[in-house]
Parts: sequence; structure tokens; C-alpha cells
Amino acid sequence: MLKKKILVNLCFIFIIFITSSNSIENKILIKIENQIITSLDINNEYKYLIALNPNLRNSNKDDIFQFSKKSVLQEKIKKLEIEKNFKNPKIPQKFMQQIIRTVYSKIGFTDIEEFKKYLIINNIDFENVKNKLETEALWNELILIKFSSKIKINEKKLREKIKDNNKFVKSYLLSEIAFEISNLKELDKKFQEINEVINDKGFDFAALKYSVSPTSSMGGKLDWINENSLNKNIKEEINNLRINEFTRPISVPGGFLILQINDIKNTKIEIDIDKEFEKLKNYEKNNQLNQYSKIYFNKIKKDLEISEL
Repeated sequence: MLKKKILVNLCFIFIIFITSSNSIENKILIKIENQIITSLDINNEYKYLIALNPNLRNSNKDDIFQFSKKSVLQEKIKKLEIEKNFKNPKIPQKFMQQIIRTVYSKIGFTDIEEFKKYLIINNIDFENVKNKLETEALWNELILIKFSSKIKINEKKLREKIKDNNKFVKSYLLSEIAFEISNLKELDKKFQEINEVINDKGFDFAALKYSVSPTSSMGGKLDWINENSLNKNIKEEINNLRINEFTRPISVPGGFLILQINDIKNTKIEIDIDKEFEKLKNYEKNNQLNQYSKIYFNKIKKDLEISEL
């Protein structure tokens, strides 16, 4: 029922949008090295972001346009760096299927054919979506190659998190806003600004506007996370929150994190110690790689010649 409602509502919205966008002149808006970003690129990204974040459909068009421009620029920068480091890069089909499944499940679809129909209704090319997701996957692969040797994991500490073989484990469905500031004195002011946007326009909107994480294009949405996977500081911050409440900024390597709880569940499980340990290790590894990703992206961006026209 939810999927049908989304399809019907967005069909009408995008008929209006497509009609108006067809008359938009395709202008060059940004030059980056020998590459260009056009108004058509940004309008396509506009449709893509709203398709992935239906809650944004009533948001200010100028705001979404700015988010779209930022998103396209980030993708173009990553593509340039991927091309410098890989020859004919390609993600294995099986892995791409997993990535696509994760995306469409977050907006309420259970199979890829439903997702493809949804994209067609909204005038979005599935192959373009696939290419965008592949770019992000290749970027992650690049970061892994460059920084995996720098990953430090305290395996003893992780194993201490895994206790009884049979227990109730709390899991959280979270959304995130990862942001950076140049001066700690700006933190309260920045949080107040983000807080006002969350309360006024929703967490999804605020994630698109402020988050530097790759999840920003999905409104900051994360998968279910077992509480054992969370570090002590994050667990303490969210422990007393209720559904739809969010944290104050949490200090993490490379910046700050705001988390919102979208849902909570308690599951009685029989813990496989080795399997749970691998999950925790991968979660910690990904957290560290995400920090290196942000640092590396900012570094290469500074070295590029970027001009808005």
C-alpha cells in the first residue's frame, strides 16, 4: 500500500517537473579541470534525489537544486580520481546487485522490477542510477586500497563486547548527519542551525544540506545496526532517545555526527562469537575508512581547478 501511494503521488509531481524541465536550456554551470557540469546534469540529479527521498517532494526547489549541484560535483570529483587510479574499472555484477538492493529496500521496495517501474514513472534511467552507485563503490574500493594498511583495530576490545551466547540484543535503524567545522567555537552555532532545519524540514532534508557522508543522497539513512557494533560514546548518546529523536553532535575522527533513531527492535539471538566478531570488525573498519575517505576527498578537491559560471 505504501509503495502504491509513493508511486501515485510522485507520478503526478514528476509529470509537472518533467514538463517544465524539458524547456530548460542546457547550460554549462561548473567547469572542473577538463570536465563540465550542465544544468541538465543537475536537473537529472534533482529527480534522482527526490526519488530516493520522497519526503523532500514538498521542499523548496532552490534548496534541492543546491543539494543536487553539490552531489553532482562530488560525484564528478570522485570519477576523475577513479580514472586516474584505475584502468577500465568495473564492480562485479553480484556486488552491484547487493548495492542496488540496499538502495531500493530503503525506500520500501522488495524487488528490482518494482524499483525499475518506479524510476520509469519518474523519468529516471536505471542505467544512470546503476552508474552512480558503481562510482561510489569504486571510490570506496580506491579508499580501501590506499588506506587499508592504516586501519587499527583493537580486537581484544571488540571481543569483550560479545558476552552471553543467548541474550536480547537491541538494534537501531538510524540516520546520520556527518559534518565538519573549522573551529570548535562554531560547534554550538552550527548545531543550532542544523537543529532548526531538522525541526522545520525534517532530518532527511538536513542530511542532504549538511552531511558530508555518502549517505546524504539517501537522506542520511543507515541500515539496522546492532548495539554491540556501536562505540561507547555513541551508545551512551542514543541509549535514552526515543524513536524520531536525535542526538547532539558526537565527536568522531574527522568531525561530528548527529544520529536520529528511526526505529528500535529487541531480538533474542544465539550469538555466534566468531560471526559477531567479524561484524564488529567490519563495522569498525568501515568507520575508519569513511574518515580517510572524507580527508582524501577534501585534499584532492583543493588540488582541482573548479569554477562556477
